[in-house]
Amino acid sequence: MVIREAGSGDHAMIRGVTEAAFGESRFDEAAIIEGVRAEGRVLVELVAEDDGRIVGHVLFSRMRADPPRAIAALGPVAVAPARQRTGIGEALCGAGVEACRAAGMEAVVVLGHPPYYPRFGFSAAAAAKLISPYAGSPAFMALELKPGALSAPQKVDYPRAFG
Repeated sequence: MVIREAGSGDHAMIRGVTEAAFGESRFDEAAIIEGVRAEGRVLVELVAEDDGRIVGHVLFSRMRADPPRAIAALGPVAVAPARQRTGIGEALCGAGVEACRAAGMEAVVVLGHPPYYPRFGFSAAAAAKLISPYAGSPAFMALELKPGALSAPQKVDYPRAFG
């Protein structure tokens, strides 16, 4: 398996993997990905490829922060159902966080499954001073990439595609 940057030729396969992974979710995760692309807010977009087929995908988008800070949003992340629980999602998230660090991001925020994301260092405590419609939810977590980046209150906004 190879983790690599996603290209425009991958979009149809990414949609297929995302739709299969999320099934009848109340959110259209594939539409979120396409909307973030249309807004020009993609920061990092990676795929896991195995034998020429995309088996996983992760997106990190640029958030708007006030006061201005370099903060990324992780999500969605999707793995083909037959390949879930094999470490692909973990590999994608880890590689994406490192790509965000290399891009100069100060922090990453995720709205996700509370038992899953702490393995990467995300916590609700790190997101405690962020002002967002999702604030206070145990699913709203953050990871500081630059010490002190989340020490003061600040408003963060996801791309419009997140609705």
